[in-house]
Amino acid sequence: MGDEDDSIELAAASRRERLRALKAAQELMNTPDDDSAQVDDKTNDEDGTTEEQNPMKFRNYVPQDKHLQEGKLAPAVLPKFEDPVAAAPPPEKEDPFLNIAPKKPNWDLRRDVQKKLDKLEKRTQKALYKLMEEQEKQQLLTEGDDTNGAAD
Repeated sequence: MGDEDDSIELAAASRRERLRALKAAQELMNTPDDDSAQVDDKTNDEDGTTEEQNPMKFRNYVPQDKHLQEGKLAPAVLPKFEDPVAAAPPPEKEDPFLNIAPKKPNWDLRRDVQKKLDKLEKRTQKALYKLMEEQEKQQLLTEGDDTNGAAD
């Protein structure tokens, strides 16, 4: 049990140290800047009270109240921006279609219909062969008729 008590005490001590560090950091964050310190330090010598100052500062807004207009800040001056892209010379204009090598416009149709075309080609060849055989038979018959009639 002694070990548990020691570990609890160590945890509590480390927590206290972290809280002290956080408080110190918060105090540093809350310390007044040079500008705000000057506003707070103005005191009226006659009665020893501070003059009521306007804590608001306006950069983009013009207040209607004259008392608030004292808090208007000058607009921020931006440095001149030079665009590196605009300074570069424009690239030479090339026709983008010269470098493209397109496929033939009907390449997908040929791919999809190729099997059917092969079948039709075979049928066409068979039909042409049959027509040629018929023509040869017709020629043989006409030649045979011519020879028979002349022999009489």
